Amino acid sequence: MAIPESSVIWFDGALVPWQEARVHVLTHALHYGTGVLEGTRAFETADGPAVFRLDEHLARLERSARMLRIELPYTREELARATVDLVAANGHRSCYLRHLAFLGYGSMGLDMRHSPTSVSIASWEWPAYLAAERGLRLMTSSWRRTDPNSVPPAAKATGPYLNSALARREASDAGYDEALLLAPDGTVSECSSENVFAVRDGVLRTPPGSAGALEGITQDTLLTLARDLGVEVRVENLLRSDLYAADEVFVSGTAAGVVPVASLDNRELPSCEGELTKLLGEAYRAAVSGADARYRHWLTPVQSS
Repeated sequence: MAIPESSVIWFDGALVPWQEARVHVLTHALHYGTGVLEGTRAFETADGPAVFRLDEHLARLERSARMLRIELPYTREELARATVDLVAANGHRSCYLRHLAFLGYGSMGLDMRHSPTSVSIASWEWPAYLAAERGLRLMTSSWRRTDPNSVPPAAKATGPYLNSALARREASDAGYDEALLLAPDGTVSECSSENVFAVRDGVLRTPPGSAGALEGITQDTLLTLARDLGVEVRVENLLRSDLYAADEVFVSGTAAGVVPVASLDNRELPSCEGELTKLLGEAYRAAVSGADARYRHWLTPVQSS
């Protein structure tokens, strides 16, 4: 999907025209994947656009950088201010946001110590990443999720996304909508860029970070919403057969939202969008739009300039 251009990008402390946000071809991260990222969204609310769970996203960016030993040259408060300024400058009512901190031009080779850190924030108007109308057709990928002792799954790092890209390409070439990746031990990890949930007998289950799944902020949001609705939730290891036998399966992510799954490996599920999937999707949309006052503390308003 082509990226629809916005007016400006925040890059190393300044708003620059979209086409002028450039890096050198010898940028360290371009060669070695030494970067961390966040995908965030601003949603339209009755009071104007607001960024959803911005503080949690920036906190995870900090943690990811710390795990990779990338020093961030900006505080969380500075990045939060830059984020809302960018959304306002681009005039978005709603948008997707990509925060990126990466090792830039300055040295080459695997020694990371001598390359400076650059930080960028881009925003563009991007609809839901996955079409939800008919439910997703998933396939189990031949690619396994990276071992947690190879790279830390709690770090949302750029390099490991090659694993996801290969799985997604394999699924697309085979005619499926998305790939499901298994952990090295054969348990369920996640999809290429979404957490996966299974519902059986009214219990909501999702894999833990130890299975190589990113501890997703949308995942955490849905677990919170489910608990508040009185649903029993379990974060535990799942087998592929647990998904085959589930009453409902859905995926979640900042880019995707909440998307029901219709089938896995050509096994049709009993319900494409079951009762709990629908209920949580509605609760999620109410939270991100500010319609549910209980969750307005998750919203960072954007003041128009």
